[in-house]
Amino acid sequence: MFLTPRQTEIVELAKTHGRVLVDDLATRFSITPQSIRMDLNSLCAAHVLVRFHGGALFAGGRENVEYASRRQIAAPEKMAIGRATASIIPDNSSLFINIGTTTEAVSQCLVNHTGLMIVTNNINVANELRLYPSIEIAITGGVVRHSDGGIVGEAAVDFINQFRVDYAVIGVSAIDTDGSLLDFDFREVKVAQAIMANARHIILVADSTKYARRAPVKIGRLEQIHTFVTDRITEPAVRKICVEGDVEVIEVAP
Repeated sequence: MFLTPRQTEIVELAKTHGRVLVDDLATRFSITPQSIRMDLNSLCAAHVLVRFHGGALFAGGRENVEYASRRQIAAPEKMAIGRATASIIPDNSSLFINIGTTTEAVSQCLVNHTGLMIVTNNINVANELRLYPSIEIAITGGVVRHSDGGIVGEAAVDFINQFRVDYAVIGVSAIDTDGSLLDFDFREVKVAQAIMANARHIILVADSTKYARRAPVKIGRLEQIHTFVTDRITEPAVRKICVEGDVEVIEVAP
């Protein structure tokens, strides 16, 4: 499903407030309630929202947003983040790439690099880059999540601990205003922590929708990151943490 700009804004409102109402949205966008209902029905059919009479709820929590639908949320921002991240990774370097729609956008922008060695627990990244002979792919063992093709568990952690790479490209499910980096699955958190512990330079890639989300499991803190590539920082507290923690920030939004 491709989200229109209005549908994308509706999803962001639902993330922020937990729910959206038909009448409020019709007033906000100056369109008919029938048009809003059509938008909500499309978003609910894609499992992004959950419909109720008069509005819709954000389909967050442990269920998360269905992976294919999440690829379309803030898609232009993710591709801009991907290009900016790829530009700071040199040829002939080694790197980790973890699970996430934004990290996948980074991988798509690395296809013209040469001499890369990429270690990943993301089946989608491995499948995308295996076609390029100038890029070597090492994929972890472990349990494959049905929802997103992520490989998690102790076997994945053990595999990652064998490496010491130049860069780690990591995504997160949420960024708290206190600087906590968060995810939904404690098994994926263990993998992400191993990735961070075994990289010389950690690059966090996350679009600004992550400030409005909540997730229960802590990966680490923003101060542990060396470079943060995002479309924009909308939370002053997050910007302050980056400044005080000497985190390089790259904002790609015009």
